[in-house]
Amino acid sequence: MPESESELDVLLLAGRFEVRGRCTYTLRLAEGLGKKGIGVRVVTPDARLIDPGSRASLHIREFSRLDVPLWGNVVRHFLLHELRAQPPQLIHIQSRRALRLGNWLARRLERPCVLTVHEHPENRDQIRLDRDYCRQVIAVSDSVRDDLIRRLGLPPDLVTVIPSGVETELPEKLVAPLEAGRVPVVGTAGPLEAVKGFPYFLGAARQVLEIRPAVEFLVAGAGPEEANLRRLARELGISDKVTFVPYVFGFTESLAATDIFCLPSLQQGLGTIMLEAMALGRPVIATGVGGIGSVIRHGETGLIVPPENSGDLAKRILELLDQPTRARSIGARARQLAIDNYNVEMMVDKTTNIYRTILPALIPA
Repeated sequence: MPESESELDVLLLAGRFEVRGRCTYTLRLAEGLGKKGIGVRVVTPDARLIDPGSRASLHIREFSRLDVPLWGNVVRHFLLHELRAQPPQLIHIQSRRALRLGNWLARRLERPCVLTVHEHPENRDQIRLDRDYCRQVIAVSDSVRDDLIRRLGLPPDLVTVIPSGVETELPEKLVAPLEAGRVPVVGTAGPLEAVKGFPYFLGAARQVLEIRPAVEFLVAGAGPEEANLRRLARELGISDKVTFVPYVFGFTESLAATDIFCLPSLQQGLGTIMLEAMALGRPVIATGVGGIGSVIRHGETGLIVPPENSGDLAKRILELLDQPTRARSIGARARQLAIDNYNVEMMVDKTTNIYRTILPALIPA
């Protein structure tokens, strides 16, 4: 490790940690930068949903109520006071939710900053960058980058695409998809929010069960739609076939338990959880929205279905259930794609290159 590289200290400014791809991105980036000898501090208003092992190994500082109106204005001055005692060389704002605070800290600490954007901007969205200090915006997919430029007017040279990276090492005793003699499990995972399209997954589950009763379904994650989804499962008469797994620090165990992974999103920046399923060799069926189309080649590394269409989703699930050899082949190609193009090391290297352009004296080429 070069001595000059160890001098770099980066502040990763995050929102509240939840079990979702955006938050996993921050943890993997922090761990990867640390392995490169770069000093990393993570600041968040709430770290309760971080796995205790990760929290113990990373430098995570929790400032309660940092994101609460009025209270947050007081708490951020305590944060500023602490940072002034040992200011970072660079601030990496982890999502648009933390942008306002990141701008404020960058100006008062007189430090350059970088912003990562994970989602497509809504129609009325604005991204107010402090152009005196913001040096680069990282988009997680080409489609997010295109929206930032076309809809929000960001200069093209300001926005770089770096996909979220996933771990590619297989867990022990991982069973291949759709092995004979086992009840197949079709799963989905993510924050239980309306935009994720989970009612269409449950609608597809009902249609599949009408033809193939010996199939189990899994929904991993928590969020505001959980009660509605549980009620829908009861109304569809499939609650005995659907297992909800809301209390998790991550999705690896749930994804490993599935034979087929479905992502029924109505809108998606990239699909980090989908990439995790692919890295485990799981065949994926996903809606062709947002950045998903830049990852999945239909029929090769996954299957694409239209959004808001339970019938098409059910049809594709049945196809894979009926063709296990094809399903495993799609899963194997998906895993290789994740290894080649979406691994954590690649994400960290590309991010470090961004830092290098901003602070060349601290990270030599």
